[in-house]
Amino acid sequence: MTTPDAAPRTLLLWDIDHTLIETRGVGRAIYDRAFPAATGRPLAKLATIAGRTELDIMAESLKVNGLEATDQAVQKLADALVQGYEDAREELATTGRALPGALEALARFAADPAIHQAILTGNLRDVARIKLDVFDLARFVDFDSSAFGDDHAERSELVQIARQRAEGRTGARFINKQVVLVGDTPNDVQAALAAGVRVIGVATGKTSEAELRHAGATRTVSTLSDVPAVIFSEL
Repeated sequence: MTTPDAAPRTLLLWDIDHTLIETRGVGRAIYDRAFPAATGRPLAKLATIAGRTELDIMAESLKVNGLEATDQAVQKLADALVQGYEDAREELATTGRALPGALEALARFAADPAIHQAILTGNLRDVARIKLDVFDLARFVDFDSSAFGDDHAERSELVQIARQRAEGRTGARFINKQVVLVGDTPNDVQAALAAGVRVIGVATGKTSEAELRHAGATRTVSTLSDVPAVIFSEL
């Protein structure tokens, strides 16, 4: 456990998709393969994905395809998705990419003991690890302080889960103003606001800075390269 003098003062929580990486269609292709593997039926329709947890996406996808979203059915689909990503590591590496500035920003924060870096994502834990492994980003974040799409269906609840895990890992206490979520969608913003923590909206996905500000983001930036300046100015 970290001593009080050395304890981090900021918990920085990163979204993954369209914040740190892009799968560029590989994620949808994996869903198209995993769904029939898990259910025996083709995926006729996929639930809206952006900013949602995988538990929520899987349950709705089962329902809109005429299937009951039982715990067993959801778990079977989750297992198929994890295997799909494991099998598609090379495809993901070739087709997808880490977003510009992602590695540099994560490395800079990882070198500062005042900041504890973790993930807050709608992805399943194992899928999140594969995605970040593929693009050499996993080494900069603490997965044991992170929260994932198989921890809770509600994204705002993931903020509290990550905070509790980070406090247990570091011995620090992170009050609301010391927790910062970085994400690219209005759902990321709303999750942070519901949890009472700060949020930086990054216009690296399909949502503009203006839209992220309208959603209530504490700060907005156009690129990941701008995030360190915002964080370090407020430490």
